[in-house]
Amino acid sequence: MTDSKILVVDDEPTIVSGCKMILAEQGYQVETCLSGREGLKKLQTTPFDLVLLDIQFPNISGIDILKILKQQNINVTVVVMTGKGTIENAVEAMKSGAFDFITKPFSEEQLIDVTTKAFESLKLIKENQNLKKQLYDAFDFNNIIGQTPEIQKLFEKIQRVAPLDSTVLLNGESGTGKELFAQAIHDKSNRSKALFLAVDCSTFASTIMESELFGHVKGAFTGADGKKQGIFEAASQGTLFLDEIASLDMDIQGKLLRVLETGEYKPVGSSSIKKTAARVVAATNRDLTKMVDQGIFREDLFYRLNVFPLHIPPLRERCRDIPEIAYHFLKIFCHKAHKKIGGFSDDALGALVNFDWPGNVRQLKNVVERLVIMCDAQELDYQSLMDNFQTDSHPPESSAIPTNLEDLKTAKKSLLKDRFGPIERSFLRQALDDAEGNISHAARSVGMQRSNFSAMMKKHDIHF
Repeated sequence: MTDSKILVVDDEPTIVSGCKMILAEQGYQVETCLSGREGLKKLQTTPFDLVLLDIQFPNISGIDILKILKQQNINVTVVVMTGKGTIENAVEAMKSGAFDFITKPFSEEQLIDVTTKAFESLKLIKENQNLKKQLYDAFDFNNIIGQTPEIQKLFEKIQRVAPLDSTVLLNGESGTGKELFAQAIHDKSNRSKALFLAVDCSTFASTIMESELFGHVKGAFTGADGKKQGIFEAASQGTLFLDEIASLDMDIQGKLLRVLETGEYKPVGSSSIKKTAARVVAATNRDLTKMVDQGIFREDLFYRLNVFPLHIPPLRERCRDIPEIAYHFLKIFCHKAHKKIGGFSDDALGALVNFDWPGNVRQLKNVVERLVIMCDAQELDYQSLMDNFQTDSHPPESSAIPTNLEDLKTAKKSLLKDRFGPIERSFLRQALDDAEGNISHAARSVGMQRSNFSAMMKKHDIHF
């Protein structure tokens, strides 16, 4: 027995009983009605997957029933049953929304065949609906964790710009999740059904980068044994995410500018022009305005990319999001490692919140993954956090041991910066948070002079 429900509506008892017997043997749940009005009432009150509906009744026609079902948004697949002399009515029924028709008298095989086709079509429709829903819900900002005003403002801006084809420039430090925001823009856009392609501009040499972007023809250069499609062609109807855009040399920048302005480009080695409709979202962790001033980034390209700039704040500027992000990663990695860890202890979570996170969300993700791998307890406590926080906690190799006083001083300075620096920053942030940003109160609470406390804040570039 399947969960599929069929309703047979016909005023001929032999048709109704025959259909019920045949379809029940196929495993369907079958109900019957001997009048059109009774059938309509049942369809209005009970959900069915398929209805076998006679085309003619004394008081209401099958066409009328179809129209009522459509008006009332009753979602059911309809196969109409018609006599040989009423084929025109069957065609009208198809125009009114019926899936198919079957002509009386019909054989057992014909009934099973039309029913099977109807359910195959219904399955495809449901699958398509689910895929559309998944596509719409694929990125409802669920992959970007954040409740701080900065992130909420970003969400609002993305909602506004996503449906347009405007070029977007994402700027932010490494590890802030710029590709996730680019994906969000794509998934919220009218191009969401098309391709999203991401390319890191810093990973390719200049000659290779041109081929990656625009493709090449056979014989364009040594090793070009065949024609290659570029990513501008592959993403023509979709979104192209160009990460680390500042890494492109001046020659590629000029060719990229032409694509952005005209949609035209030439594959390497080709004399013919191609067109692309790809939407570009670019990203950088460098100051492009400074690069323009230095003459290493084209000013015209900068303005063409900077149509709709979005700044992704570093993790240290949205500390309130850290607990939610940490638990998000904890859930993911516990699932992957088949572990059940109850969470973080209060002091461990406090240490995560107060750490400076120079590597941003990517660094936090790596730390949580490492903690889950190493943890055998029910909770991640402060000690386990400290034991696994630094990836470079091993002693120096003999070759790195200083050989003179100057090297020793340099090594000491480096260790203080790398190891003690994060602790010092966390110390300052904790004091400031406890004092609600009042520097005088924060300094007094930890036993420091305000001038010394302020100098330490300046050292770590902390602003309140």
